Amino acid sequence: MSKKSLSRKTDGVMERATPSLEPGDVLKHLHFNPAEGLIWLEDRRMVLLHVESLGALRQEFILNVGMEATRGLLTRFGYTAGCRDAELALKLQPAGTSVEQLLISGGYFHALQGIVSPPIVLTQEVDIEKGSCHIDFYWKNSYEDQSHIEAFGIGGSPACWMETGYASGFLSTCLGRRILVREVECRAMGADVCHCIARPVEDWPDAELDLAYYEPRPFSFAPQVPSARPAERAIPIGKGDGSRFSNDEGVIGASVAFNTVMHKIQRVASTTATVLLLGESGVGKSAFARQVRRLSARADKPFLEINCAAIPESLMEAELFGVERGAYTGAGEARPGRFQVADGGTLFLDEIGSLPMTAQGKLLRVLQTGEFEALGSAVTKKVDVRIIAATNENLWAAVNEGRFREDLFYRLNVFPIQIPPLRERRDDIPLLLEHLLRKYSERYGRRISGVTAQALQILLSYRWPGNVREFENVIERGIILGEDDQPLGYHQLVTVDSEMGAHGPMALNELGLLTEKRDYDLDDASPEAGHEAEALNVWAEGIVARSQVSMAFIENTLVKAAFKAAQGNFTKAAGLLGITRAQLSYRIKKMEEDGASLY
Repeated sequence: MSKKSLSRKTDGVMERATPSLEPGDVLKHLHFNPAEGLIWLEDRRMVLLHVESLGALRQEFILNVGMEATRGLLTRFGYTAGCRDAELALKLQPAGTSVEQLLISGGYFHALQGIVSPPIVLTQEVDIEKGSCHIDFYWKNSYEDQSHIEAFGIGGSPACWMETGYASGFLSTCLGRRILVREVECRAMGADVCHCIARPVEDWPDAELDLAYYEPRPFSFAPQVPSARPAERAIPIGKGDGSRFSNDEGVIGASVAFNTVMHKIQRVASTTATVLLLGESGVGKSAFARQVRRLSARADKPFLEINCAAIPESLMEAELFGVERGAYTGAGEARPGRFQVADGGTLFLDEIGSLPMTAQGKLLRVLQTGEFEALGSAVTKKVDVRIIAATNENLWAAVNEGRFREDLFYRLNVFPIQIPPLRERRDDIPLLLEHLLRKYSERYGRRISGVTAQALQILLSYRWPGNVREFENVIERGIILGEDDQPLGYHQLVTVDSEMGAHGPMALNELGLLTEKRDYDLDDASPEAGHEAEALNVWAEGIVARSQVSMAFIENTLVKAAFKAAQGNFTKAAGLLGITRAQLSYRIKKMEEDGASLY
């Protein structure tokens, strides 16, 4: 967004806003290392591609998988890129940067990458704490509409799919809620410029037409004739209000990692194959299991969930396969097991790694033949049950340790799906945040307007060792502590006993501003890290007291020491210093400019 064109509409008067990051400021974070074939934007690797090549790739996709599938792929690709740049913008913004100023940098990043010109804003009404957003803008020089027109000519549908996805991802991450950017006019439609409008998803009465492109869908490589108006054939994403990048209930997400999981679920759901869900505790394996069932032919059949770790070993067989009267002391009457109750449906076995060995043998038989006997019975029963299992431990390691049957492992491992931790799908945090704010505000009768910029920054920066479960607990606690008609702030989310406050990378400084804790990695490195930090402090104080040594000299000395320890290995040296290759390359270049030698 250009400095001259940005304006904010307030009481009918157009006010000028001064951006905090100029194009030149963003350019300073772009580094080239041709010798090693590397380009870095801050700490993220970039590539340069010919527009003609990208246009050819786009055309190839359209001709082979169709206009709709290609639009979805590029929209999701752009969304992810926008989320990445928004995280970088949040990291680089100076203290006190307003939301309006922050949003400007998105245009600079996109323009720097040669995608499109910085947007020219007509009206902008944004309030992060109230969750309101209405931006009317246009852009020029889109490489996407240029490529589309060259291949297919002028038509009746917009073509800047990647750009609108990018803008949606950037705004959603910056504002902490789902913002949908729609291209209402495009050069590919015959307009002079590409005109876009950004609003929260729920403010669009027909949001499902666009949201369909944010949900991954299976497609086949069958040549299709490009449609003149692909938007008219958009597929609704569910029976709900169409307000989230997800299915009508359960799992929520829009990140690449989330979409990868959803692709696998969509492929396997319609089959009867056994599914094994893998991942850390709290990633939502239970929710993804229910998603498999919802997309299967057994959606209207029973779905039973059992936590194998929560049932005593002595009762596990009876729980799974049922028990006859008198089978053991206290069995006063016959009771069906979970397999019998779930007949025709789906049985979800969570924490499968803790299943006792005796129950493992019977489970193996059911998977092989569909037959079992209840405890204390000689009558064989046959059932048709689909198994979905889940675990947060390495089952193969359990096999090697003799705690898990190898033959059962292979029976369960028909279609494994790795659920990524929340730190690897940060693009989903704004979506999860909005969903949970609405959910718990309704549950506890609160009117929470949103989150502050500080709160959003810490939510995006924290590593979430407890994953989605921890994230949900933090938001629920924040809403309980929050005040009506006020946004959630740092002190509602980070309590005295909170892991976020104790071990998170962000903290409040003496001015009450959210800043990065510089000793975060050092403090968490080992039990002795506190002593190491104290020793470093004593060393630094001694150096300062004894001589006048410049910061540049200290940094150069550390770089030389790292290279010596790494025996000249560039990547290892960067790792020893706790910086990226791009940052190390920049430091070496500066050393050479100052006349200092690396060796």
